[in-house]
Amino acid sequence: MASPQHDPVLLDRVVALLSPALERGGPGRDDAGRETVLIDATLGLGGHSEAVLTHCPHARVVGIDRDTDALALASARLSRFGDRFTGVHAVYDEIAEVTADLGLPAVDAVLFDLGVSSMQLDVAERGFAYAVDAPLDMRMDRSGGAGGPTAADVLNTYSAAELTRVLRDYGEEKFARKIAAAIVREREAAPFTTSGALVELLYAEIPAPARRTGGHPAKRTFQALRMEVNDELSVLRRALPAALDAIDVGGRVVVEAYHSLEDRLVKQAFTAVTRSEVPPDLPFVPEGSEPAMRLVTRGAEKADAAEIAANPRAASVRLRAVERVRAAESTPSRGSRAPHQGAPR
Repeated sequence: MASPQHDPVLLDRVVALLSPALERGGPGRDDAGRETVLIDATLGLGGHSEAVLTHCPHARVVGIDRDTDALALASARLSRFGDRFTGVHAVYDEIAEVTADLGLPAVDAVLFDLGVSSMQLDVAERGFAYAVDAPLDMRMDRSGGAGGPTAADVLNTYSAAELTRVLRDYGEEKFARKIAAAIVREREAAPFTTSGALVELLYAEIPAPARRTGGHPAKRTFQALRMEVNDELSVLRRALPAALDAIDVGGRVVVEAYHSLEDRLVKQAFTAVTRSEVPPDLPFVPEGSEPAMRLVTRGAEKADAAEIAANPRAASVRLRAVERVRAAESTPSRGSRAPHQGAPR
């Protein structure tokens, strides 16, 4: 099997957004020799982490991934950085547990690059891709204790109403009800086990005019199944507040989302922590009432035409970033936090 390839989306922009938090220059950052820490919450093949470690020489990266295959490949790729990189097998809503285990009371930045990685799409037996006939798995974590339903389990056990919900909400599929009814009908004759049978059904159920626009007709259904199998939106709902709580003053959270529901959750979470609770007609903001964070990006940033042409995955990206400007009462101050050097790895 050829080595999986991955082109990180908006790589230079992501590094530019993270750098101020990882290279001093922010509030209270006069301790020039101090190591800074990035949590790469969706490590994948480590492309973003590699760029950060290269451009920010004082930074350390803790890379989290639920996919043990991706974690192994990224760890090998980043081994040249020595103990500046630590790989952790976890789901990205477990940020608080990971930082506690590593003795990090606060970190300087958290990065999320959501969705499926190119590695997962490129490895046929993972079942994420519709271009080849492969077992319908789609679990990001296939390690022994992970368990959980596969995409085949979803197709073969969910009711028509449940399948319609998944396809409509996660895949934004206009023909969700029609496809769900066909899945329930066809599985009576033979259960779904591989992607080929599902793709064949989708070609039959999606009208020809609709198949000619919006990419491959299986794209939306496969996306929906992947998000359901991995409970991605629920994980993100828990992960965003955990990331915001983890960063110190001057720290940043940067998120790349590829689905409208994901981006909506990010926007809502960032709006909540950057909005002032002071009445708008008050002539001044009382000390201590300022928002804890500020938006770094104006709305959601997108990839330009050149990047989309080179990397089609960039077409749907929505990039947002936020920075902590005021310490939360429960957040350790810069002076009281434990030093990163020598922390457990």
